Amino acid sequence: MSWIREGELNLLEKISANILKAGPMPKHVAFIMDGNRRFARKKNMERQEGHMQGFNKLAETLRWCKHLNIREVTVYAFSIENFKRTQNEVDGLMELARQKFEKLLDERENLEKHGVCIRVLGDLNMLPLDLQQLIAKAVVSTKAHNKCFLNVCFAYTSRYEITNAVREMAWGVEQGLIKASDVSEPLLSECLYSNKSPNPDLLIRTSGEVRLSDFLLWQTSHSCLVFQSVLWPEYSFWNLCEAILQYQLNHTSIQKARDLHREHQASQQLEADRACVAEHLQHRGNGKPADAQIRQEALLHYTTRREERIQDFLEALKHKRDSFIHDLWTTPSRPRKGSEEDETSPVLFSKGRSEE
Repeated sequence: MSWIREGELNLLEKISANILKAGPMPKHVAFIMDGNRRFARKKNMERQEGHMQGFNKLAETLRWCKHLNIREVTVYAFSIENFKRTQNEVDGLMELARQKFEKLLDERENLEKHGVCIRVLGDLNMLPLDLQQLIAKAVVSTKAHNKCFLNVCFAYTSRYEITNAVREMAWGVEQGLIKASDVSEPLLSECLYSNKSPNPDLLIRTSGEVRLSDFLLWQTSHSCLVFQSVLWPEYSFWNLCEAILQYQLNHTSIQKARDLHREHQASQQLEADRACVAEHLQHRGNGKPADAQIRQEALLHYTTRREERIQDFLEALKHKRDSFIHDLWTTPSRPRKGSEEDETSPVLFSKGRSEE
């Protein structure tokens, strides 16, 4: 099954889509694609076939999103917690991932035609090397595309992502790129795997579960959350329309909460900068208070230097991450288990959360 499903909406779907698009539309939608295994049990099929049907539904959902002018989609493909499943199921999920990323590479011309940029969010080091290399090739080959974006969360949990972001900031302090006083909520956001994307407007979870299961916890604090009972492989265009309608009904309150949060962040940063400047001036002036003009000039100077430090740090962080992907992309592939060249055991990986 192709990553890009061609085809138009039918007449009723087109009419409904046009009605929805008359209102505020989410630009970024995240999915917890839950219910693949339950669907397989329901249909008396193998688990692997349930996961395959789940991927097919993703391709169809991306087509609907394209027609609804939703330019960015993030999916929870494999949670770090999923490594705790049976070895047989984990191996099957890894093999499915290999097949799909190989298929993606075969479809590079089609991806370029539609301008699809693929990003993979998670700790790739947890995956088998051959799969890491396939992912790196997919990311590199589509990174220049900018019409629409698919973020695949793979070997991912939100707590792990946040912990990693803290480590990145600590690395920046150790390298002398930033000061400890530069650490802030906005800077942490810039150190997340998802730093290239706006926060989701709408998060949808299928199968009736009403938990986020460690998915995008930081990014969805001001998003519309919709929980639907349908199993993911049975998801329909009308289920998506229902979720978008829920977003539209709550759009005003969501925007107000986001605006207030941005104002609060700006206020916090200003207070932090003033405190750093006041401490510096007090130390330089032997405890004597500085006049208002000196304080204002010092604040402007400090803010400019802080922003320069942060920019340099973020450029260094980007270079480090890009180099990791580039090195994977250029590393010669190793024979996989079962090939004529190699009968050794594979490197074990862990994969994503399509469901409980």
